[in-house]
Amino acid sequence: MMTDSTVRRRGTERENESAADDHETAEREENESEASERESEVVCPECGGNLTADSEHGETVCQDCGLVVEEDEIDRGPEWRAFDSAEKDQKSRVGAPTTNMMHDKGLSTNIDWRDQDAYGNSLDSRQRQKMQRLRKWNERFRTRDSKERNLKQALGEIDRMASALGLPENVRETASVIYRRALDENLLPGRSIEGVSTSSVYAAARQAGVPRSLDEVAGVSRVEKSEIARTYRYVVRELGLEVAPADPESYVPRFASDLDLSEEAENRARKLLGNAKEQGVHSGKSPVGLAAAAVYAASLLTNEKTTQAAVSEVADISEVTIRNRYHELLEAEQDLAFA
Repeated sequence: MMTDSTVRRRGTERENESAADDHETAEREENESEASERESEVVCPECGGNLTADSEHGETVCQDCGLVVEEDEIDRGPEWRAFDSAEKDQKSRVGAPTTNMMHDKGLSTNIDWRDQDAYGNSLDSRQRQKMQRLRKWNERFRTRDSKERNLKQALGEIDRMASALGLPENVRETASVIYRRALDENLLPGRSIEGVSTSSVYAAARQAGVPRSLDEVAGVSRVEKSEIARTYRYVVRELGLEVAPADPESYVPRFASDLDLSEEAENRARKLLGNAKEQGVHSGKSPVGLAAAAVYAASLLTNEKTTQAAVSEVADISEVTIRNRYHELLEAEQDLAFA
């Protein structure tokens, strides 16, 4: 015969088993719902395609049908904006980026020239002597061999010439890469460092669509114009650089800006050059001369009169060339109008 305690114990066991079953069922249902939610998060609800996160626009987009599943998402990444030097120092998480414009790509250590400690206090004479000695040895160790010394001198020349010509940073970077390739391909023997670095700047400017004339480049270089042209042809041929012929229209904005001409005159100069291309007048002509003549003609046509001498000074080309190209451009436009 079962006692009351035995009955109560068995009843408790059945209740525990039932509670465990209920808990297991609830947990299984919860896992299934989470799995379905996860599946719905990575699958497009329209076509079942894969979803991708577009962090730039803060959206989740289907790769197949283009459906925007989620928008205005919160970017939980680091905040890089800084509005003063103190905030910039606080938000700095890594070192300076690498760059081809330095011979060591900016990875070496620089010792500040100011003889001050971390708190801005001046160093004593013994510490100053020590820091000066460290700077000297640091400079010696930064250029370990002749190749690095060559590269350091050339990249300094590229930076100087690019600054004098008003070229943007991307052109300086490209010119540095071209010079590095020339050095690696062993193209320098028999040629000067200044000649190869100048031709690298000239080629990089043309590749970037901000060309400078050979006369302008020669004006800031330490080598003759003939050597620049000869070295440029050699470097382009040996490295297989794709450099398109200079477009006269690429010179127009700079000339118009230096002469303080309006946007209307600039557009008129572009139209003159476009008509000249249709008539084939530009073939065999200097792009700088055509651009200068177009700017001069456009200034007259838009009643913003400027002198041939002013255009000649800006474009670094003779007034005779401007007059000759000027007449050819106007004749090409007249022929196109009558055609």
